Amino acid sequence: MTSYPRYAIYYAPPTRKPLARFGAALLGYDALSGNDVAFPKDAVATAPDWHELTQDPRKYGFHATLKAPFALAPGTTEAELLAACADFARQPREIPVIKPAVHAISGFIAVVPAERSPTLQALAQDCVEAFDAFRAPLSAEDRARRKPETLTPRQVEQLDRWGYPYVGEDFRFHMTLTGRMNDSRQRPILAMLRARFDALALTSVAIDRIALFRQEDAAARFRIIKQDALTAR
Repeated sequence: MTSYPRYAIYYAPPTRKPLARFGAALLGYDALSGNDVAFPKDAVATAPDWHELTQDPRKYGFHATLKAPFALAPGTTEAELLAACADFARQPREIPVIKPAVHAISGFIAVVPAERSPTLQALAQDCVEAFDAFRAPLSAEDRARRKPETLTPRQVEQLDRWGYPYVGEDFRFHMTLTGRMNDSRQRPILAMLRARFDALALTSVAIDRIALFRQEDAAARFRIIKQDALTAR
């Protein structure tokens, strides 16, 4: 059985900045305050079932995964994990900067880098490795939930080594905006989301912080409990 609370290391845009407000409004949830947020009128007009369409990503808040959700390993504590986040952030590194775009990927819509960034790939793998000592081993139930029969051999190996299949070469930075839908539904929703995103006039986003999220139990949404700014080299 899955143990709780669970934690995750995510990128979340700075609170009250346009990108953060954009994501919180579309998901209907602010992961820092824990409060619901009213949906944009054009989202509901385009998809009257917008609440249901965003139900899955709403649980996690607007974010990009760096270290996927995990329960704490025996003998480790939340206080130690908080300290490890601060230590990680203090290490000087090149700060990834991406050109953001809104695209459909694997049946859902997300904010993604317009181009692959080796610096961002390296940051994500650093997070995967640096915090793995805090991760409890996957239960058989959790492993089965990842449907290893649908994964590539490399992804199965990564699932067993790191608790998550989409790391290393299989990592793809994305900030999810919707649940999965078929292609015919995607077209008008993608057009609406791109129009909303274009209005932000964001030409670049610095991935300059990590956020520690916590989920209290299976029914709870993830909440931000701490954010640490990364130290530029």
